[in-house]
Amino acid sequence: MKPQRFAGKDFGPASEHGWRARWFDIIFRHDAGAPRRFDLILIGAIVASVFVVILDSEAELHARWARWFYLAEWGFTLLFTLEYAVRLAVVRNPLRYALSFYGVVDLLSILPTYLSLFLPGSQALLVVRILRILRIFRVLKLMQYTEASGALVS
Repeated sequence: MKPQRFAGKDFGPASEHGWRARWFDIIFRHDAGAPRRFDLILIGAIVASVFVVILDSEAELHARWARWFYLAEWGFTLLFTLEYAVRLAVVRNPLRYALSFYGVVDLLSILPTYLSLFLPGSQALLVVRILRILRIFRVLKLMQYTEASGALVS
């Protein structure tokens, strides 16, 4: 099994056999079948979570649907937390992955929701959830377009 490469570093599977190797293939490979389905589900969840953030930022919609937006946000946060934990569990070196660009983006995209529980007034940090959109670049392997997307945002 060939190790996956991220930003010039090897993040191979933690083991060559068993559930870790299977989930490594599903999460980090982009082949047909289960890996492709995983990518599509992840893209759908990311887009839906960003859509919820955008809708929740509209005062009129927030007043009417705040409870549903809150529940949706926690649902997405728990889903992305599970995905992050599985990513850490299946790679050979979890710390290296956690400190990689996408590992940090993954963590920063879920952390604000948890902080809002413990730190009053940290709701302003919830805007950081929009970082989830950066995760689509990894899924779609669009790193070559990251610089161009930065120019579009500027």
